[in-house]
Amino acid sequence: MVGSTSAYALVMSGVGREIILVDLNRARAEAEANDIYHAVPFAHPLTVRAGDYLDLAGAQVVVIAGGVAQKPGETRLQLLQRNAEVFRQIVPSILRHASHTVLLVVTNPVDIMTHLAAHFAAEFGVAHTRVIGSGTTLDTARFRALLGRHFGVDAHHVHAYVLGEHGDSEVLAWSQATIAGLNLTDFAKVHGKPLSDPERDLIDENVRRAAYQIIAGKGATYYGIGSAVARIVNVLLHDQRAILSICTRIVGVPECDGVTLALPHLVGGEGAMATIPLPLNAAERKALSRSTALLREAIESLKLK
Repeated sequence: MVGSTSAYALVMSGVGREIILVDLNRARAEAEANDIYHAVPFAHPLTVRAGDYLDLAGAQVVVIAGGVAQKPGETRLQLLQRNAEVFRQIVPSILRHASHTVLLVVTNPVDIMTHLAAHFAAEFGVAHTRVIGSGTTLDTARFRALLGRHFGVDAHHVHAYVLGEHGDSEVLAWSQATIAGLNLTDFAKVHGKPLSDPERDLIDENVRRAAYQIIAGKGATYYGIGSAVARIVNVLLHDQRAILSICTRIVGVPECDGVTLALPHLVGGEGAMATIPLPLNAAERKALSRSTALLREAIESLKLK
């Protein structure tokens, strides 16, 4: 659902020129491609079709949404190990035909899967900066949307980031959130609408637990992440030099060095161009260190060689 919804979001946004859906289940890929292509007359002039890995030759961006679902009683590590084997097949299959592409990983747990993809891509001489994950792009959008709703402000004018793991240990950078150049406390005074501690806690809960709530109600999340993928792909295709909270392997930030997690990055046609560490407060730094440690432990448990 994430892969097909991402393709649909690309068509609705007019991002790209040709979209190719690749899946082990060719019939499913063809059905999804046909269904999406029938929306083209109502949207933008793109070509959408099913294909194989060899059809990816020349692709500027390849979105990886493949993976296996967790079995009943299966541990997180067991799931990671099975998905590692899936990526061991997928990533080389892509790069044999699209050696100059940027890989955008969406498969969960996205931070670790992006780390795995970069590990396998390195065997083809692909720099880790050209392997990025959706990270906390969606979580950041949720944070901004909820702050915008609280203050009655268009979310496009809310600047706030979610950092670290795309998961339970993620960090909402409250200290760096701004509207019209003002921190939230000062904006609340000007606007006349306070933001109480219980209201902050509720926003935190609704950002951090959003996926659980949606999955409980409808089984999966795909509209939000599909839209996030379309945004990231648009930035990559047009070298927009946007600031996005994607995940990639961090280099040069001491407390996160060598770990793949989400921080604000300058993103352009070549992938992650620069990492932008935020000046967090003490509590946020501690929380980010905890999130980093959890991801580092998970990555090390895979014993990658």
